[in-house]
Amino acid sequence: MKKLGLLITLVLAVTACTKEPVNTKVKGDVFGTFYEVTYHSETNENYRTQFDSLFTVINNSMSNYQTDSDIAKYNRREIEVVDNHFVNVFIASKKIFKETKGVFDPTIGILVNAWDFGSEKNPKPIDSVKVDSLMQYVGFNRMLLSGNRIRESYPRPYLDFNAIAKGYAVDVIGDFLLREKVTDFMVNVGGELVARGQNVETKKGWTVGIENPNFDGSQTYDKVFVLKDEAMATSGTYRKFKIDENGNRYAHIINTKTGYPTKTNILSASVIAENCMLADGYATALQAMGLEGVKQFLSKHKELKAYIIFENENKEYESIGFNNFPE
Repeated sequence: MKKLGLLITLVLAVTACTKEPVNTKVKGDVFGTFYEVTYHSETNENYRTQFDSLFTVINNSMSNYQTDSDIAKYNRREIEVVDNHFVNVFIASKKIFKETKGVFDPTIGILVNAWDFGSEKNPKPIDSVKVDSLMQYVGFNRMLLSGNRIRESYPRPYLDFNAIAKGYAVDVIGDFLLREKVTDFMVNVGGELVARGQNVETKKGWTVGIENPNFDGSQTYDKVFVLKDEAMATSGTYRKFKIDENGNRYAHIINTKTGYPTKTNILSASVIAENCMLADGYATALQAMGLEGVKQFLSKHKELKAYIIFENENKEYESIGFNNFPE
């Protein structure tokens, strides 16, 4: 009986040792979209409370949809000193602003609202006089940081970090997991991603897809690949757009030089970069450049991998990968 008991104990021990690792998956709502964090923790700890707390901090800092956020208070001329999250995004935005020669400009938010694409609803029609009057508030070059204090020249610009803050939030969650010694994870906030290590259940990198530009709201994927130790963000015009009386489709991304919605044949721009904040900002910029502008820009920025879906002259969808974007 003693030998039998010992044998059973050994069998149980071997079974326990050979148990396949599993992921923890945490889902929720944030920033008007979803989030999904998949990770492997040796302790199987659920970090939902910590994730939600971090998202709240970022919302309190940079949400234009939240009236008591730092960015909303800044835009109402109530504060000049901001938190470190705000500073991090400001610095990254300035980098992208300079490299894209102003194509990416967080001060365009006042025109985004005027065209009724933004956080402040505007049911009134907009004309050229209104556009011209609002363009005086556009110009990220007129804004500087001194520590945590924002400095700007008159007239004071209106800030909107919606084109980059979601990617930053992805990085914040990823950095938290790394501090907790979690090295295998994927963070997904509304399609903005960071993937580290491997999916322990498949023992491979993380399988991701780029959504097809379906204007009917359906979701399909033709481009599927493995993402590992990189971040990716996608900007698309097929969710938010306007159609004029001639049937021309205009993107929700506003041209920072003219103040008008961008007319572009680019339907989707996906960027892989070292972090999701940069991927998010550059994806928005590429969306607004037009295909020739994208080709010129990416020829000088080999550190960025990109995948562009566009509509050709025959109204057919085509795609191009740049700088060794995954097949």
